[in-house]
Amino acid sequence: MSDVTIKDVATAAGVSPSTVSNLLNGRAHRMLPETRQRIERTIKDLGYRPNRAARQLRTGRSQVIGLVVPSVGNPYWGAFARHLESAALAEGYHVLLCNSERDPDRERQYVSELLSDGVFGIVLCSSLPSLEHVLPLVDQGLRLVAFDRKAQAGDPASLVSITVDNAIGGELAGDHLVGLGHRRIAFVSGALRSINRQERLRGFLAALSRAGIGEQDVLRWTGKGDDQLGDVEAAELGTRAAAALLGRRNRPTAIFAINDMTALGVCRAVRDAGLEVGRDVSVIGFDDIVLADLSSPPLTTIRQPLPDLAAAAFTELRLRLDDATVQPGRSLLFRPDLVVRASTAPVPGS
Repeated sequence: MSDVTIKDVATAAGVSPSTVSNLLNGRAHRMLPETRQRIERTIKDLGYRPNRAARQLRTGRSQVIGLVVPSVGNPYWGAFARHLESAALAEGYHVLLCNSERDPDRERQYVSELLSDGVFGIVLCSSLPSLEHVLPLVDQGLRLVAFDRKAQAGDPASLVSITVDNAIGGELAGDHLVGLGHRRIAFVSGALRSINRQERLRGFLAALSRAGIGEQDVLRWTGKGDDQLGDVEAAELGTRAAAALLGRRNRPTAIFAINDMTALGVCRAVRDAGLEVGRDVSVIGFDDIVLADLSSPPLTTIRQPLPDLAAAAFTELRLRLDDATVQPGRSLLFRPDLVVRASTAPVPGS
């Protein structure tokens, strides 16, 4: 039960509250083995949960940080979590992972629970335009690093924002396809509620505009509703979107997908239509997950420097955990790279 206290445990076990506290704080050598066993049984029977935040006040700062990602159903987030955990473990920290599905209420609940358990440092990866749902917790001492999200007006002065330049990534994709001679080009994404997706589309359209392709000439699929973000079922979204686009009379000769999982779904739809990826339809993704190079044909994509991004996120978070004073915020922008593989080629007939 959540309202069980140390005093309740002590009364039920027939010991003093200080004896229970000694056990909880690693001082069991001060009691007889049978006393320790009796207290442990009582804790289990009553369902008592020690308050990690209170224990932290007695034993020092927590060696745990939180990581809130949209969903590890997208291998990109699983890879980021692995790199962040590697950086944390090297410095004696552990990582608690939460999947939010980009739901603000769910994010607020996770962050609030982590903070109440004494986890004062969190890397938040939703990329939502507003952080109003977690800002009150910053006032309570939360150290927050916003990952995959550029700094926005209204962000707290202490916030650290770390991301690749998604607009540059979109431009790299657009320039690559235009350079191959493509003019009938499509963009496939789930709903564009997140900043990173909006930035990728903005850069992509800018590149096409420089080549004389107007925004109205770009075939766009951005989902059928605000709940369709594509983090969990990105490949399915890509397949459905591409099937619809390829069914048009003037089907696109090239498709830019919002991320690699969506791009892999697009590739499946191309094959299902009896066409060949890279010959009949060029496909480019974003992220460079491990499956990109393993797909057939290997996927052209925009690579994010994940090890560097994760290391920066942990370094900035630990800096603020080590220093009790409020550190000024920072905005770190990393440059993505174009990785050309066999899924893109000159426009057919050129």
